[in-house]
Amino acid sequence: MQSNQNGLFSIQQVADMTGLSKQVIRKWEERYGIIQPKRLDNGYRVYSHEDVKTLLKVKLLSEQGHSLKQAALLVKEVEEEPKMPLFKDEQKSPNYEQWNEYVLRLLEKGNHCDEIELNFILNQAYHHLGIDHFLTDIAIPFLKEVGRKWENHEWSEYQESVSSLVVRDFLVQIRRNYQYRDSAPFVLGACLPYEHHEVPLHLVLMKFMMKGWKTQLVGASPAPGSIESLVCKLKPSVVLLSATTTIPFETDPTLLQRLDEFAQKQENIAFYLGGQGTIHYHFDYKPRAIRITNSVEDILKP
Repeated sequence: MQSNQNGLFSIQQVADMTGLSKQVIRKWEERYGIIQPKRLDNGYRVYSHEDVKTLLKVKLLSEQGHSLKQAALLVKEVEEEPKMPLFKDEQKSPNYEQWNEYVLRLLEKGNHCDEIELNFILNQAYHHLGIDHFLTDIAIPFLKEVGRKWENHEWSEYQESVSSLVVRDFLVQIRRNYQYRDSAPFVLGACLPYEHHEVPLHLVLMKFMMKGWKTQLVGASPAPGSIESLVCKLKPSVVLLSATTTIPFETDPTLLQRLDEFAQKQENIAFYLGGQGTIHYHFDYKPRAIRITNSVEDILKP
């Protein structure tokens, strides 16, 4: 089920999107005046996109330590003065203002692990918005919120896994069906051994694809030595290595040095290593041929 023709959601849909119970939603409305949903002729409440976003903002502020009364006042002040900061860490906070119905519906279906509906909504968004806006306005915000819900124990590992894998498979489908020029440069992406989080690398490869590159991804947690073998066989122009966690470096402390020594021997192949695990890990070894960066734009500079 999606919003009705007037863009309104039922209270159950809002509960699925926000992670708030129906009782809490009603309490926030009646006691704190946080939202004022419309009523149908039968008395049922219906909620707008803005109502949902307001609830999400108040919820996040309460998680940051604000009382519900303070959170409601803060949201109201920001609505009156949009330039005012809302969250303590604006850089890491979800940008609810830019969320659209697609993201909200994905959260609703992800809460129920409804793979068919998740795929249907992703297809709708992709064909409606095009690949660029699909990535920036739908896929990335949704995946970030999925990760946040899992970290905050709002979603189970199963809910997080189903939602992430559906998006991953959809991105793979787009890349497989994309038409390349015969002369297109080739980038090979690979998670490091022992790294299982491959979705961030899919998103990076999509950005290369949009710039006209041919892309290929080595599966999550490849066997030691398989990256080197594929590089020798495929001869890509660029190799992107990814570690979302620090597990690869903790499991194999010499991994970076070995890969760097291999990279030094490869002529005309540029090697990059990124991901949050890479940025957060303290390396004793300083690579010579592998550049550590989390900026796709720097790599794609002409």
